[in-house]
Amino acid sequence: MTQAHDFWSRRKAAVQAEAEAEVIAAEDQAIAAQQAEFEEKSDAEILAKFNLPDPDQLQAGDDVSGFMAKAVPDRLRRRALRRLWRLNPVLANVDGLVDYGEDYTDAACVIENISTAYQVGKGMLAHIEALAAQAEEEQPEEDTAEPDADPELLEEPSPTPVVVAVAEDTEEVELAPTPRRMKFEFEG
Repeated sequence: MTQAHDFWSRRKAAVQAEAEAEVIAAEDQAIAAQQAEFEEKSDAEILAKFNLPDPDQLQAGDDVSGFMAKAVPDRLRRRALRRLWRLNPVLANVDGLVDYGEDYTDAACVIENISTAYQVGKGMLAHIEALAAQAEEEQPEEDTAEPDADPELLEEPSPTPVVVAVAEDTEEVELAPTPRRMKFEFEG
């Protein structure tokens, strides 16, 4: 019973969504036809048709909601909003709460004619080599190894082998440590 109920609920919602989409499309088509008609008319004729004041003559406190109707052409709406933003100091001045209103470039911190040791493609390599050469020249020539030290102890230790005891044979087998690898098997 619930599957049939779910089907009919989804079907009813889909039919309703289609009907709403058709209504919206018809409204958009009517507005587009009206906008095409207004393209041929002058701004003064359009303002007279909608009984709106000249957007350039708006004063502080005037109502601009008439310009926000969908039927009013965008060019008149934009002129009214520009005038509103110029008149109203709250809209004209940024309050500092704009997330990206600051200058986040480093233009304020740039020093003219700065020299750096960085080289494109090489990085700081030449500077580091020069510092290493200077450190070698300053360091006195001394033998770092003690004369009685065993040379085998100075070498790096090799990785320790893994010892595996086999139960059948009591021999010990040495295996080198190997990295673990994933193995994929596909049934074909």
